[in-house]
Amino acid sequence: MADTTSQNHLQRLLIVILNYRTADLTIDCLRSLVSEVQARPGTQVVVSDNDSQDGSVERIGAAIATTGWDDWVTLMPLERNGGYAFGNNAVLRKALAALDPPNYYLLLNPDTIVRSGAVKALVDFLESHPQIGIVGSRLEDPDGTPQISAFRFPSLWTELDFGLQIGLVTRLLSRWILAPAVVDQPCQTNWVAGASMLIRREVFESIGLLDEKYFMYYEEVDFCLQAHRAGWPCWYLPESRVVHLVGQSSGVTDTKRPPKRLPIYWFNSRRYYFLKNHGWLYTALTDAVYMMSLSLLYLRRLIQRKPIAAPPQLLSDFFLNSVFLRGGQG
Repeated sequence: MADTTSQNHLQRLLIVILNYRTADLTIDCLRSLVSEVQARPGTQVVVSDNDSQDGSVERIGAAIATTGWDDWVTLMPLERNGGYAFGNNAVLRKALAALDPPNYYLLLNPDTIVRSGAVKALVDFLESHPQIGIVGSRLEDPDGTPQISAFRFPSLWTELDFGLQIGLVTRLLSRWILAPAVVDQPCQTNWVAGASMLIRREVFESIGLLDEKYFMYYEEVDFCLQAHRAGWPCWYLPESRVVHLVGQSSGVTDTKRPPKRLPIYWFNSRRYYFLKNHGWLYTALTDAVYMMSLSLLYLRRLIQRKPIAAPPQLLSDFFLNSVFLRGGQG
């Protein structure tokens, strides 16, 4: 009886991986999960494909079949590329509607390699802390260098600091800056990176699925904010270590390469986040503060004859996609 109870206890985890034209990365991610799945019998993984149209479905399907992973991995091709929330929700919606839905859902990027014990650490943490709704991993480079993975919610103050990029201002705003320093101990945070984020089933039951009005970016921020407002705190767990090959899906957040021009959907997501959660007036104020501070940064760099480590045409793109020109359009 004890063994049966233990096995039932372990059959409560679903891992969701969303692929879009990253078949090789997805297969490597699945390979890193083999030992994690073996350590938790009953764990299932679903790979959804956002209509890649590049042979991803065939390649991933072949890898699943030839490696014998088909007893724990399911491939779910989707009819269109509806974005990050859409691709994850397709899996989550079906799983949550089951007669006996899993208790925990790990959203995992395809450009990740899971270190040994990382998944177990996340699940054990939520098992031990029933009042916590979300927990995220320590993301790191392949050499073990930590990436910032725990953040504060975006606000007027984070936009001011991000635009100015002045050390003194950052120190004065240390309580509000978006990305505080990496820590080595578990800690409560506002939100964690969606590259490796474990969510308790009751959180979905409280607030619903990810908001599909976001195509990409800000959806995990918004989700953690809604969870926070519903009384489900979010924590960061450095014991769970996951290699994150940053920006391999979109190329936008890859810090190892020169910055790329930000896509329109990034600006749309940012604007929608502020409009949805803070209203037009606050959004207009944050847009004005950001453009003013960014303009000062450009002027300072020009006077200093130093390059600006920012995406090309950031200021003009931001203005064209600001609430002043786009109004209340999310």
